[in-house]
Amino acid sequence: MRPFRIAATRQVPVSVPPRPTHPEGTQAHWYAPLSVCVDLAGAALPVTAAIVEVHEPHPLRLAAVAALVWPLIRVVGKRYTPSAWGDGGGLGAVLRDWLLLVGALATLRVLCGLESVPAEAFTALIPALVLTAACHKVIHRHLLAARRNGRLLRHVVVVGEGPTIDAVVGQLAQRTDHEYVIVGCCPVGEDEVLSGVPVHARLPRETPEPAEQDATTVLGAADELSADLVFVAPGPHLSGERLRRLSWSMHDRGCPIVVLPGIVEVARRRVRLTSASGLTLLHISPPLRRGMPALLKAAVDRVGALLLIVLLSPLLLLLALAVRLGSPGPAFYRQIRAGQYNTRFPMWKFRTMMVDADRLKDELEAANENDGHMFKMRRDPRVTPVGRVLRRYSLDELPQLFNVLLGHMSLVGPRPPVPEEVVKYNPVEMRRLHVKPGLTGLWQVSGRSDLSWHETVSLDLRYVDNWSPSMDVNVMVRTVRAVLNGQGAY
Repeated sequence: MRPFRIAATRQVPVSVPPRPTHPEGTQAHWYAPLSVCVDLAGAALPVTAAIVEVHEPHPLRLAAVAALVWPLIRVVGKRYTPSAWGDGGGLGAVLRDWLLLVGALATLRVLCGLESVPAEAFTALIPALVLTAACHKVIHRHLLAARRNGRLLRHVVVVGEGPTIDAVVGQLAQRTDHEYVIVGCCPVGEDEVLSGVPVHARLPRETPEPAEQDATTVLGAADELSADLVFVAPGPHLSGERLRRLSWSMHDRGCPIVVLPGIVEVARRRVRLTSASGLTLLHISPPLRRGMPALLKAAVDRVGALLLIVLLSPLLLLLALAVRLGSPGPAFYRQIRAGQYNTRFPMWKFRTMMVDADRLKDELEAANENDGHMFKMRRDPRVTPVGRVLRRYSLDELPQLFNVLLGHMSLVGPRPPVPEEVVKYNPVEMRRLHVKPGLTGLWQVSGRSDLSWHETVSLDLRYVDNWSPSMDVNVMVRTVRAVLNGQGAY
């Protein structure tokens, strides 16, 4: 039986390797040595040069301490693990580790009776931050490329009730940047598995006697399918004591088990585990909507928009002139959009269509290429020649900086919909309006108009629920590349 790689739109056959002794066996062996060597060199060499330059005593000893403390901090933070390399948000962790390094070295100097940290020594620690961040990015991109090509994957058997198994498979199918490939399942009961995952064996609805029969069935599936670990989705017929007994037997045989709580699109930083009276409690922090983070976002939006307007004012004038001369009509286009909590506001753009474009929209409705509530056409006949250039590089959106300055929008957030789309939203889609719409966002940097409506909503909800300042910084950096690329912009 051959497993298949769960992908967003396809199933890619892959060969079944021998079951590894450790889950990490599916990772590239050069990740850890490269990362450690980069950390050692990035901390030792610049610090040595700086200490020699300022004539500090014992330069080699001080450099050795700096070189060893840096990877030690990384080890304590578990930064050399496959899960850390696969984490696209790892750059924030690198910065936190680096600040800890600065504090640790300053404390060590005080304890050793040395003078305060010279500015040269502090500056010499910056290469450690830059090199480690660059190394993390290289490893992360290599890992993603390998996974999308069907390599460096972990084979999984899913245990749960039929509909739950389908939900797990469907969730994994939405993205290809994870390491899991479903090779089979063990449904509880006789429910049909509609996702197409091979059913290796079934577990009875009621706890069998002896209870170890569950583990025998699941372990048999894992061994026959060369699975690296087992996903268990609890349900009415698989929870509590039955799940506990299953985990005992699985762990006794050295087979890892992962329990799926059933929640989706929750950032790791929002999750905290505790226990009480033998119960495992999963705490989920609410989204950041109030307090200092929200005030910081508002301040960054206003100040950032003002600075960009001043810096880009010559470009804005040139683009307005180009639109005005390129086709009959005004340079700017004003449209009512739905903002936070469905509050209406006038949004401004450079005009990219002919003047009577709105009147012709109903006639083109049948040619809509989007599978949701948005209207998108790759070759919209209403778009002017100048407008095509502006749309490709998202230059038509620049006047929305004034909307950000006025507080209608944010620099980063979901795209603002038109009221005609909002009236068609279901309760899940309405959650997109719980934050201010953005000039750019996850939709902008993930494919834009090439995305399906389901993918667009999923990205927006991921932002709404998991927003953080570091996420905004990441999106703005990725926006530059997305704009220059122009993919999905039409």
